[in-house]
Amino acid sequence: MDVNAVMVVIFVVMIVSMLLLLYFFYDYIVYVIIVLFCIAAAAGIHACLTPLVEKIPFGMYKIPKSKSSKCAQVEVRSLVLALLSLTFCALWFVYRHEEWSWIMQDMMGVAFSIHLLKSIRLPNFKICFILLGVLFLYDIFFVFITPYFTKSGESVMVQVATGGGGAKEQIPIVLKVPRFAFSPYNVCNGVQFSLLGFGDILVPGLLVAYACRFDFKVQSGKVYYIATSIAYGVGLVICFVALFFMQIGQPALLYLVPCTVGTMAVIGWKRRELKHLWNGHRVNSHFH
Repeated sequence: MDVNAVMVVIFVVMIVSMLLLLYFFYDYIVYVIIVLFCIAAAAGIHACLTPLVEKIPFGMYKIPKSKSSKCAQVEVRSLVLALLSLTFCALWFVYRHEEWSWIMQDMMGVAFSIHLLKSIRLPNFKICFILLGVLFLYDIFFVFITPYFTKSGESVMVQVATGGGGAKEQIPIVLKVPRFAFSPYNVCNGVQFSLLGFGDILVPGLLVAYACRFDFKVQSGKVYYIATSIAYGVGLVICFVALFFMQIGQPALLYLVPCTVGTMAVIGWKRRELKHLWNGHRVNSHFH
């Protein structure tokens, strides 16, 4: 599915609305998010493992359907995979409060992210620039500006991501990495985690995916893809360094967007392909 400017606006309005709903009605909305995450993650696991399952030389029998059914016939092996995917997500749901559950959550999150990146495409650099630019401002506003308007003095983004400290549940739309550094605080309060939101993966990931497709169009030897992938890694390192020194939540897109968008724009300008990169047209590359 290709994304256009109208869809970008609708998407931004939706995520702002959801963030505010979570902020004001966290104890209720969080359970909706958890259930939706389980469903989406199960679909992602199924989509990611389907190519492997299709190599299995048995279970190819298709389940018969009734004459009135309009659904396509399903292979037994695909149905088994769907049940196993749902079971995996259900197990995480049951044991989500255990200290080791972050491993399952990260696996579900990675599968979900891969599936979404396969399903959604940005058609040109212009849409990439609009989407990343708007979310760049969104991230900065809800992390650095909103503390001036909240009673607690904590940003809306951080409070929603962490559950505000007193919440029994946390939204699972993040990757969690344990902080292995020893401190007396960790002994008293259990394992502490660094969080990376799915938006910080998916939004730059859509740009990297577009870079890969553009490389294929112009036969550039993956120069855009490799450069933006490295730029993403550099931006992530800078973000974690800033987090370490400032000891406050950081809007990852503040670092990821300039690194990835800037790198891609500079390469396009250097290769004299910026206009074609912006519009997403098929061109002959000037450099090989």
